[in-house]
Amino acid sequence: MSINEPFTDLDIKTQETGFYEGYSLPIALISKVSMTLLVLWALIWPLSANGMLASLNGTLLQGFNAFYIIAVGLFAFFLFIVAAIPSIGKRVLGQEGQKPEFSNFSWFSMMFGAGLGVGLMTFATAEPLGLWGSNPVVVAGDVVGGTQEAVQSAYRYTFAHYGFHAWAIYVMVGLSLAYFAYTRNLPLTIRSALTPILGRHANGIIGDIVDVLGVVATILGVSVTIGFGVSQLVDGVYAITGMEWLMNGAEAPAPSKVGLIVGLVIIMSMSIVSAVSGVGRGVKYLSNLNLVLSLILLLTFIIFGSFMFAMTTYATALVDYIIHFFSLSFNAYSPMGLAEFTASLPDAVKAIPAEDIAALHGGATGPWGSLSGFQEGVPASVAALPDAAALTAAIYDGATEGRQFGWQAAWTTFYWAWWIAFAPFVGLFLARISKGRSVREFVLGAVIAPALVCFAWMTILGGTAIDLELSGVADGAIRGASNSAKLFVTLENMLSGGFLSAITIMCVVLILTFLVTSADSGILVMNTIMSGGAEETGIKHRIIWGVLLTLVIGTLLLAGGGGMDALKNAMIIFSLCNTFRVIILL
Repeated sequence: MSINEPFTDLDIKTQETGFYEGYSLPIALISKVSMTLLVLWALIWPLSANGMLASLNGTLLQGFNAFYIIAVGLFAFFLFIVAAIPSIGKRVLGQEGQKPEFSNFSWFSMMFGAGLGVGLMTFATAEPLGLWGSNPVVVAGDVVGGTQEAVQSAYRYTFAHYGFHAWAIYVMVGLSLAYFAYTRNLPLTIRSALTPILGRHANGIIGDIVDVLGVVATILGVSVTIGFGVSQLVDGVYAITGMEWLMNGAEAPAPSKVGLIVGLVIIMSMSIVSAVSGVGRGVKYLSNLNLVLSLILLLTFIIFGSFMFAMTTYATALVDYIIHFFSLSFNAYSPMGLAEFTASLPDAVKAIPAEDIAALHGGATGPWGSLSGFQEGVPASVAALPDAAALTAAIYDGATEGRQFGWQAAWTTFYWAWWIAFAPFVGLFLARISKGRSVREFVLGAVIAPALVCFAWMTILGGTAIDLELSGVADGAIRGASNSAKLFVTLENMLSGGFLSAITIMCVVLILTFLVTSADSGILVMNTIMSGGAEETGIKHRIIWGVLLTLVIGTLLLAGGGGMDALKNAMIIFSLCNTFRVIILL
């Protein structure tokens, strides 16, 4: 039986003249129309759009919980196996003898900035603190959240969410795109990775739709990143200057619309300038600056923070993460429906009204409560039963699997969907900067190296925040702050005087450059896809897409009322399509 030659006759039609010269007209127009309709829906009916998309998002996260968990586990194991096979691992992503375009430092800094960037500034403190209070071990009642005993399990799941699994999602997409673009000489665009499946259909409307999904996913990802990231930028500027017009409210200040728009204009103006200068100049230089400033921030926490606590946590958490790596990869919890819950109840409880049983089910399987909170909220018919305390404790214990499922679907599965939503954008950018690297170098450099750096950030910054809370120095101030303000509150409890002001200013600059890096990378990726894989695209369209992104984000920020949340939910919903696409690549 003969094996057919792989399909390589990919021809993406682009305009030869006119406004869209060098661009695929179907991809550009369908992308613009799709985003216009989505944004208008989110703008005109924000509550309706957000409510409907949030409901669908929640249903998908719960219904596909096991699918997401197992799929991401497969991605990680597949990549490690590929890198370990000698004949595959040494294969170069490019032509024989081709050398990498960028130095290791610039390659890593661009990869790190596009892959995570400003998210790390927010979640280096917020993620460990959040998981310190709630994770599957806490939900199961094995330890009490917010205590010394809960630190280990908090970091187990922190490392899972920002570790090898997470970066494997990006690398699965990036590796496939780089292989087909630089080894098979196909265009650097999303459809190229699916040519073994699509064959000649990749040249038609099906291929166009695949690329449109990539463009829309990139627009959604960049819009959500900038839309929410600008809040932390305003928080930081307010911490430095105290300018009241930047914030609304006195008891719990939040960025004002004026502050958000000013921050947005600054970010996007710099992004457009960087995107116009290209990957080899603006993006590279900003990414290098990001990495240098990040190292200075880490050094500050090492010297003035809880370094010994952080390093002890790093070592024990890394070992714990590796020990539980297989279970974190494939252990998907099962939901506990009302019928199953009712069947597990003691006979005395089964006799209470059906609406009270439903209330018990909601409380016992809710992932964010505690036993004491559950017992305080039980219906009067249950509280009146003999030995109610023991009964309710048994009910709560019997619903552990349901609580763990609810937690996993709302947290870990949400994270996998979030990373997958960004995968077309970040994966294509990783492919763009990785020409000439070997498969093994790409996997190790883009999965293991950034994960280890994330671990350092989470333990040094987040560990300091936890230690300040455990020791009573922060007195709940860090835990009570918003996610975007937790870093600045941690600094305020760690430093003082002029040095605090200097580091806060540096953090604001770092947030700004991370946001600019994310936006300019997104602009370049969108133009690459719409131009049929061209690595050098027209300056005019880079400027236009930068302006359009600014208008989209600014409009939704001004509208409020859930418009930006609607885009976030749409982005997560899109991730399900991307998951199936990446599964095909296996």
